[in-house]
Amino acid sequence: MGKLTVRALRAVLVVVLSGTVFVQALMLWALISGNDPEDGSLPLTPLRVITILGIGTAQVAMVCVWRLVTMVRRGTVFSHAAFRYLDAIIGAIVAAALVWFAVTALSAPGQRDDPGVTVIMGGVGLAVLGVALIVLVLRMLLAQAVARHVEAAEMQAELDEVI
Repeated sequence: MGKLTVRALRAVLVVVLSGTVFVQALMLWALISGNDPEDGSLPLTPLRVITILGIGTAQVAMVCVWRLVTMVRRGTVFSHAAFRYLDAIIGAIVAAALVWFAVTALSAPGQRDDPGVTVIMGGVGLAVLGVALIVLVLRMLLAQAVARHVEAAEMQAELDEVI
């Protein structure tokens, strides 16, 4: 991975992470201060809590991506240490899907006249779970690459002994 790519990715991660922290702080302030009274159309307090948690799942994934990029730059990504970051990303994606299903459940009573919206929202939640499955497949590919890397290192050591 080139230096420009790493710097661009890190710049994007910093901007997005900063933005999400700002939005979380505003949501938390609105939640604590109570300056925005509910008009009864939506349960704002649960939605704010769910939004704060949902943003947290994205932040966990971004920090793990940052750590994986660091491992790639150092050449240590083909190690067992990378698995904990991938596991955390998978967990964050699954948590995000669960948060989305909670939003769907909260908004479903208001969609009685048009239940298609709730079905579409459920489909979005399933798509998010599909992303978690894709990352799981990539994790399995990394496991195979790590096994090949270890095997190659052992063969190189044996070859060095022979020479």
